Amino acid sequence: MANKPGTLIAIGGHEDKKGDRIILRAVAERLGGGRLIIATVASHEPEGYFDAYRDAFAAIGVTDLVELYIDDRAEAEDPALSELLESAAGIFFTGGDQLRIVSQIGDTPLEASVRALHERGGVVAGTSAGASAQSETMLIGGSGDESYRIGDLHLAPGLALIRDTIIDQHFAERGRIGRLLGAIAHNPRMMGIGIDENSAIIVVGSQFEVIGSGAVTVVDAGHASHSNIAEAEPDRVLSLHDVVLHALSAGDIFDLCRRRPVTPRKD
Repeated sequence: MANKPGTLIAIGGHEDKKGDRIILRAVAERLGGGRLIIATVASHEPEGYFDAYRDAFAAIGVTDLVELYIDDRAEAEDPALSELLESAAGIFFTGGDQLRIVSQIGDTPLEASVRALHERGGVVAGTSAGASAQSETMLIGGSGDESYRIGDLHLAPGLALIRDTIIDQHFAERGRIGRLLGAIAHNPRMMGIGIDENSAIIVVGSQFEVIGSGAVTVVDAGHASHSNIAEAEPDRVLSLHDVVLHALSAGDIFDLCRRRPVTPRKD
């Protein structure tokens, strides 16, 4: 019998590494004692990233960790890296620049190996930039401290591990609701998912569960009745009507296919 696809974990950044480590424990629990690859690809200066995660994971019993970093896209063709992933139970993408992740490994044997890892039941996790890279469309720039103005946004294709989504991170802390609304106005087929710091979504199949200390905000413009995104002059404030917003906290479950929360839990 073929393996079922594994777990995708998207983290909003600044996950707890010294206290209860709820999010890192969620990663560890799904490794089954296997090797975890710490991919520091998102950073132009990765020094220190691996050491921080090695110490944090060691404290919860995960000691088989290997760093994966590439300076140049050509290195993603190296068969040794694909072999490394074949021996792993999971991969964890650290923070930095999500565009660097996708531009370095997108459409390479290394990306194919990441997908194969997930398809055979492994864990693919990412924090901050590593979360955004998992979405189908990535937010790579735009003001996060004011209402969205037409033109003040930069989007790029992501790895599309979590289909039909645009994921933004450090969400409440950096006031990013405006730019996420702008992003889904550009493509209402996508659902916007904003993840607060020390918070995460755990995606299994077509549903995700929220964990961590903050919130996850889902914005859905699939049935919006009006948008000025195409007609308005540059720098005009966005007008977008009848958008659905869901505010989710730890324990809540959301169905990505039905585009709505599962029956509310009983506290």
